[in-house]
Amino acid sequence: MTRLIDAHVHLWTPESPPIDWLGGAALPRRADLAAFAAASAGVEVEAFVAVEAAVRAGFHMAEASWLQSLAATEPRLQGIVAHAPLERGGAVAGDLADLAAMPLVKGVRRLLQDDPDPALCLRDGFLEGLRLLPAHGLHFEICVYHHQLEAAVETVRLCPEVDFVLDHIAKPGIRLGLVEPWRTLMRRLAKLPNVVCKLSGVATEADHDAWTEAALRPYIDHAVDVFGPSRTLFGGDWPVSTGAIAYGRWVEVVLNALEGYGAEERRQILRGTARRVYRLEG
Repeated sequence: MTRLIDAHVHLWTPESPPIDWLGGAALPRRADLAAFAAASAGVEVEAFVAVEAAVRAGFHMAEASWLQSLAATEPRLQGIVAHAPLERGGAVAGDLADLAAMPLVKGVRRLLQDDPDPALCLRDGFLEGLRLLPAHGLHFEICVYHHQLEAAVETVRLCPEVDFVLDHIAKPGIRLGLVEPWRTLMRRLAKLPNVVCKLSGVATEADHDAWTEAALRPYIDHAVDVFGPSRTLFGGDWPVSTGAIAYGRWVEVVLNALEGYGAEERRQILRGTARRVYRLEG
């Protein structure tokens, strides 16, 4: 049985804060702790991080509180990445203080991938909000598509005092076989010391019905190569990923990609980096 820390799990139920986009997605309406346990059976998930799921505007604090409450019955839930509307600039300070007061909130995310403003993360208000994070002990998770990666690189460069986690290896264009400029920009991003990369959501960017491990490997290999094991961490992206790949199969793909690394390097990617970045127990 493989031991790992999953740095990217989504949780929701019909009773939790509303998620409007689920109505048009072929995903389960109940993705609770029991469902995650069933999906990850056969993998020793020793801890996991719950990541915000783009709930309806205005419900992000309720979502964070709900996720925090789940830890009372699930000790493996040891970290939360909550939504924060950083584009509000200084006005977001109250939200950040309230989030930081929740013991499990380790970072925040404001989804950029579908925003109509391709340069939102470079706007003055957004940068102002980002620069408030260190004072609250929080990092920022970048979730962008590959064509938004250049703006994300510049954002990280402009905020050297902020710690960043790149989700889903910047969602490269695997379905179309696109490599550049994603490959070059990932190398450029990895040269900045204040960012780490999450191996998650990769199969989702390939053809859901016809992807192959060989098609995914160049993207996984490049991400690990440029960031290195101490700045790379595992994420399952459950249940969003299930539209393309089963949980256990994704673990298998990652393990196959790490065969050439030593035991300590594999441990870093599967557990050590996540434990450090999210300041987890143990």
